[in-house]
Amino acid sequence: MGPVSLPPKHQKLTTQKGDLAKMTHLQAGLSPETIEKARLELNENPDVLHQDIQQVRDMIITRPDIGFLRTDDAFILRFLRARKFHQADAFRLLAQYFQYRQLNLDMFKNFKADDPGIKRALIDGFPGVLENRDHYGRKILLLFAANWDQSRNSFTDILRAILLSLEVLIEDPELQINGFILIIDWSNFSFKQASKLTPSILKLAIEGLQDSFPARFGGVHFVNQPWYIHALYTLIKPFLKDKTRKRIFLHGNNLNSLHQLIHPEFLPSEFGGTLPPYDMGTWARTLLGPDYSDENDYTHTSYNAMHVKHTSSNLERECSPKPMKRSQSVVEAGTLKHEEKGENENTQPLLALD
Repeated sequence: MGPVSLPPKHQKLTTQKGDLAKMTHLQAGLSPETIEKARLELNENPDVLHQDIQQVRDMIITRPDIGFLRTDDAFILRFLRARKFHQADAFRLLAQYFQYRQLNLDMFKNFKADDPGIKRALIDGFPGVLENRDHYGRKILLLFAANWDQSRNSFTDILRAILLSLEVLIEDPELQINGFILIIDWSNFSFKQASKLTPSILKLAIEGLQDSFPARFGGVHFVNQPWYIHALYTLIKPFLKDKTRKRIFLHGNNLNSLHQLIHPEFLPSEFGGTLPPYDMGTWARTLLGPDYSDENDYTHTSYNAMHVKHTSSNLERECSPKPMKRSQSVVEAGTLKHEEKGENENTQPLLALD
């Protein structure tokens, strides 16, 4: 007896189910709303997802100067999402990701949470990561600039801790689609501290975050910035893409303008939100384990491998936690600061340096 032939209608249905299972496994775990958002905003089409990924992978041969140390489907997909499925742009970002690591090898040696330099930065709250997402599903990262003790943390180690944190977070497909928000509180950030933010290290940070990482940043919000941060921003503007510049918001001490973009119910009280003050150890405990303040080497490392060759680190420096400075924008939970005369300085032109 020969094989049983299915009626054409059933053949088509069986084929569609098989194709659907094959094409959408990379979207497993995503909510229907997020899948629809990916379709509308990112041009993500489950029917051709694997073809899109393969076309990016096929471009790798054009850059023999770069070591592409990870090329699996899930990894390439995050670059496609970051560039709205423009394949050439996604490949360019993928190449820049690995090239940045090749050009800055020292930054990625022992690139894990228990590296002494990264560990100190995490303990000191660089970065802070709020547990809940905003109303658009974006993860909110916090930087309290005044907590930068320059005798304890190098800027490079803080940047490494931020990049490592993003590597952990970007594993979540929901965040690949919804993206991130960054709030930088400049309260009590001194002119002396600002003088250490040289153009070269700022350029290093911009290259690592804007040009070489597959994350969608919905906004970078400056709060309580002094005049010299305006001046620094003027310095770095030439390194920023137009799209990035449009997503940088200078609020000064006007929390009302911040709340128009990020609702108070998603913010801690430091930013006039209804949530409790941010606990600086929250994200450090996530990466280092509940005993993150223990002085011994940590064994709780959530992300223990980056896509560069690891070498051992000889850094053995003190990692004890220290008291954190708090924001000067603290207001009673649930209340907003009312705009007063001169409070809308963020609408004025930035200070010129010439």
